[in-house]
Amino acid sequence: MLTNLTTFLNIGGPALWVIAGLSVVTLGLILWKLWRLSRMGAWRRDATEQAVGLWQTGQHNAALTHLHTRTGLRARVVRTAMQAAQTLPPEDARDETARIARGALMDAGSGLRALDLIATIAPLVGLLGTVLGMIDAFQALQDSGARADPSALAGGIWEALLTTAAGMAVAIPASMALSWFDSINDRLAHDFDDLATRVLAKGKRD
Repeated sequence: MLTNLTTFLNIGGPALWVIAGLSVVTLGLILWKLWRLSRMGAWRRDATEQAVGLWQTGQHNAALTHLHTRTGLRARVVRTAMQAAQTLPPEDARDETARIARGALMDAGSGLRALDLIATIAPLVGLLGTVLGMIDAFQALQDSGARADPSALAGGIWEALLTTAAGMAVAIPASMALSWFDSINDRLAHDFDDLATRVLAKGKRD
């Protein structure tokens, strides 16, 4: 099987080898992002909602205790908002919460630039491989002169076009994954704003 794969990659030349490497990197990035977002609690909101509910009813210590062992992104931002609301003036509390929220969003967005780059360059590498392959095919046609074999020319063309198809096959899932991860970041940004506003608007009741 490995021999067949190597033979297939050799047909497309260096460009196809590069695209194969990009496909491995893309898969690794997607799996790593899924694992990392899961560890960050990107899809868990219930515990934070419960803590905010306690805070809004005046149970400030209980709310902070509820978040004490939580390490998710939402919990990090809300815990900061609660602590800031108790110790800082309102404007400073908002600034501190916004600073932590920006950091949390940067953590959630790590790796997305690499996916964006792959989605951009994979089709270009494929196109480059196709252009180089077409040049080789037409040079062979020129060298053969009147003895040109149409089937050989067709074979050279489809081998050249193979890299374009491979580049698109890598770019499409990379673009889809990037769009999905961006939507998760947008959702997190909305939740940070909503939860923090509910905490800071309530403030600290003595």
